[in-house]
Amino acid sequence: MDLKEKLISSFMAFEEKVDVTAQLHDIRTSAIKNFENKGFPTKKEEAWKYTSLNTVLKNDFSVFPKRENSIEFKDVKKFFLHEIDTYKLVFIDGKFSSFMSSTTHEGIDVCLLSSVLTKPKYKMVLDTYFNQIASKDESLTTLNTAFAQEGAFINIPKSKVADKPIEIIHFSTGVESALMVQPRNLIIVGENAHVQIIERHQSLNSNPVLTNSVTEIFAQKRAIVDYYKIQNDEQTANLIDNTYISQKQESRVAVHTFSFGGNITRNNLNFYHFGERIDSTLKGITIIGDKQHVDHYTLVNHATPNCESHQNYKTILGGSSTGVFNGKIFVEKEAQKTDAFQQNNNILLSDKATINAKPQLEIFADDVKCSHGCTIGQLDESAMFYMQQRGIPKKEAKALLLYAFSNGVIESIKIPELKQRITKIIAMKLGVNLGFDL
Repeated sequence: MDLKEKLISSFMAFEEKVDVTAQLHDIRTSAIKNFENKGFPTKKEEAWKYTSLNTVLKNDFSVFPKRENSIEFKDVKKFFLHEIDTYKLVFIDGKFSSFMSSTTHEGIDVCLLSSVLTKPKYKMVLDTYFNQIASKDESLTTLNTAFAQEGAFINIPKSKVADKPIEIIHFSTGVESALMVQPRNLIIVGENAHVQIIERHQSLNSNPVLTNSVTEIFAQKRAIVDYYKIQNDEQTANLIDNTYISQKQESRVAVHTFSFGGNITRNNLNFYHFGERIDSTLKGITIIGDKQHVDHYTLVNHATPNCESHQNYKTILGGSSTGVFNGKIFVEKEAQKTDAFQQNNNILLSDKATINAKPQLEIFADDVKCSHGCTIGQLDESAMFYMQQRGIPKKEAKALLLYAFSNGVIESIKIPELKQRITKIIAMKLGVNLGFDL
C-alpha cells in the first residue's frame, strides 16, 4: 500500500478517534476528496516543475505515532532561543508536550489548535478563521486540512502587544522508523496588535520524517506580525511548509525563512491583501550542500490600491544541491499605486550545484511601480584575491564574502538574540569562525 492509499484508508478511522463537529466533518470530508482526486503533486504540475517527491514517498511512513514519546529538555535546549524568555508551544511526534511548553491565556492566547476544533467557546473562531485563507485546491494543503488535529493557536486581541516572542517547535524523536506529521497552526493578530513568532521543525535522529505543515495567519487593521522560520534539520528530514496570510488595512507582515538543513524543503508562502496601505515583506537565506533541495514558491496577491511588497531571497549552493525560486507578484486591476519589488540572488559554489529561478510579474493595473531581478553567479575572484593580498586566508575570505552577500537579510531580523543565532548557524555552515561576538 502506497502512502496515498494509506492516508485515504486511515481517514475514517482517524475521524472516529477525534471529537469532530458536523461542520468540521464536512470540511475534512471535502478536503480528503480533493486529495484523493489529485494525489501528491508531481513535476507535471507547473508549480512543482523542479521538485519531485518520488524518492520521499518511497518510505513506509507511519501516519500516526504508535505511542507517546518523551524527551529531556537538556537534550534539546540548543534548539530553543534560550537567551531570552519566550512563550513556547512544543510538539513531540505531533503531540503537545505540556512539560516543555509555556502557554498563556492572560491577555493573549498562546495555546492549542485542538481547543479551537473541539471546544464550543471557540466556535466563532472556527467559523470565522479556520480553513478560510488556506487553499481548498492545493492537494497537500487539503491533505493537512483533512487530518488537522493539533498545532499552535495564537490569538493576540485588539491593541495587545505580545510581551515576549512565541516559539513553535515540532520535534520528531525517530522512535518510528519513518513518520509523517501534519501540524496545523492558526494565528490571529487583532487590530493594532503586535507579535513575534519563531517556528522550527527538528528531527532528533536520522530516521526519515515527512512534515506537511499548514499555517494560516490573519493580520487585522494596523497589526504587525514578524514571523521567522528556522529550517536546519537532519538531512533525512523533508518539509512541506504551506503558509497563507490574510492582511487587512495598514497591516505589516514580515516572514523570514532561513533554510539550511533537511533533504527536501518546499516553502509555499502566500500573501493576500484585503485593504489599502498594506506592507508585505518576504525574505530568505538558503545555504545548502550535498544533495539537499530547497524550493521557495511565493505569491503576493495585490488586490487593493496603495500597497507595498518587498521580496529578497539569497541562495548559496554547494555540492550537488538544488535550489528553486518561483516568485509571483499578481497585481489586480483595482490595485493602483502598487509598489512591488522582488529580488533573488544566487551563488553557485560548485559546478554540480543547480538553481532554477522563475521570477514572475502579472500586472493588470496601469499606475504601479513593480520590478524584479534575478542573478546567478560565482564568488568574485578579484574580491577574493584582494582580501588574500591583505593577509586574510582563502577560507575566511570566502566566508566573509558569503556573509556579506547574506547580510541584507540578516540585518532585518528584529530580535537581537535570534540575529545572533542565525549568524552563528551561517558561520557553522560556512565552516569558519567569523569573529563575531556571539
